[in-house]
Amino acid sequence: MQFIVIGRDGTDENALERRMAAREAHLETAKKMHESGNWLYAAAILDDNGKMAGSMIVCDFESREALEKQWLDNEAYVKGNVWETVEVKQAAVAPFWAPK
Repeated sequence: MQFIVIGRDGTDENALERRMAAREAHLETAKKMHESGNWLYAAAILDDNGKMAGSMIVCDFESREALEKQWLDNEAYVKGNVWETVEVKQAAVAPFWAPK
């Protein structure tokens, strides 16, 4: 089951600082999730000034519950209060991007 996850960073003056403090742990998780086939692709969302302001992940998990338990509950950007909001939507990935 595929999902699109959009995490939007806070907009306070320390938001970018929190992101950078949690970024290495986030990228370690991203690498593991990609290698396991759970993350298909991801990107940082940039603001009008080209600064990171959020994240977009297209992922594949058995269920929404599995997504939360296996990843989101332990995500560094969640635990580090980087993402102010997190939106999870079920999606249908095009066949050439879908896991085999």
